[in-house]
Amino acid sequence: MGGVTPAAERPEPPIQDAGGPAPSPVSHPDSASTASSPHAPGATVPLPVGSPEAAAGEPTGALLRPAVRLIATDLDGTLLRDDKSVSDRTVAALAAAEAAGIEVFFVTGRPARWMHVVSAHVHGHGLAICANGAAVVDLHRGGRTLEVRPLPRPKALAVVAALRTAVPGTSFAVELTSGINYEPEYPPFPVDPGATVASAEKLLSESGQDGDRPVLKLLAHHPELTPDDFLARARAAAGTHASFTRSSPTALLEISGLGVSKAATLAHCCAERGIAPEEVVAFGDMPNDVEMLSWAGASYAMANAHPDVLAATAGRTVANNEDGVALVIERILANGGRQLAPVAPPAAEPS
Repeated sequence: MGGVTPAAERPEPPIQDAGGPAPSPVSHPDSASTASSPHAPGATVPLPVGSPEAAAGEPTGALLRPAVRLIATDLDGTLLRDDKSVSDRTVAALAAAEAAGIEVFFVTGRPARWMHVVSAHVHGHGLAICANGAAVVDLHRGGRTLEVRPLPRPKALAVVAALRTAVPGTSFAVELTSGINYEPEYPPFPVDPGATVASAEKLLSESGQDGDRPVLKLLAHHPELTPDDFLARARAAAGTHASFTRSSPTALLEISGLGVSKAATLAHCCAERGIAPEEVVAFGDMPNDVEMLSWAGASYAMANAHPDVLAATAGRTVANNEDGVALVIERILANGGRQLAPVAPPAAEPS
């Protein structure tokens, strides 16, 4: 495992700090509530002499920066470099965060069987949120699925019927807990040679070969439309049946059960641990990250992020190929495990 190069020996690119709630937060019934102690996020407390905040010139009585208890990071285009590797610097930063008592969750659109790229870099908890929130898996146990939030097959069939009419030329694949199956027209998956190839209607039939297995995602591909145009058309045609998002540079949509998202499952996992949104720092780069980034107390868009992600985040870091996640983690740890920017004080009530 490679170490983190000392900051004094490496010129650091600038990052834009993120503090306080991100724009348009996503409310969720499972979200943990903020504790009411004097040192809860947002509490007004005197800053100790010699503290980093006082040294930065913040006045006594400024808002205490929230402690970071959990880091939630996307993988492709965010934590991983473009060659799908995890740099030595990032490995060291993740290990240092967990050693400091900060949990790290990988939150990805990938299925559990594609988590080998990071499974060697989990430490204390070993959990990952996969398939855009449809599954929680234990990477310490070979990717064993602990929780599933499936797309009901009747809803998936309704989506297929709606898109066949509204967006001709669409082809489909069905992501199951056991693997992926797809239509003949769908771009093939060379890494899944055991896939069944048939019409989506047959693949989604409850009386078919895999009819008893939960559907994690329905994938839809179009050979001609732009990705954002395809997403807009699909949501308009079938948004009442399922949740639509995307993370690919091609016109490939990821379709989950209504209400299933990275944000919803992350909120549920945090609530189980007594972790409030204000104690979470999140990283992402594509539209399937937007809800998670908006829910987290602090969020960072990669320099290579989609415009929707840039619009949803207050923080910026450098690109995935420049270890943007590691850079922020290092600075959080150097700041005593707290957020990098003070929370804006609440507006004064009229007298």
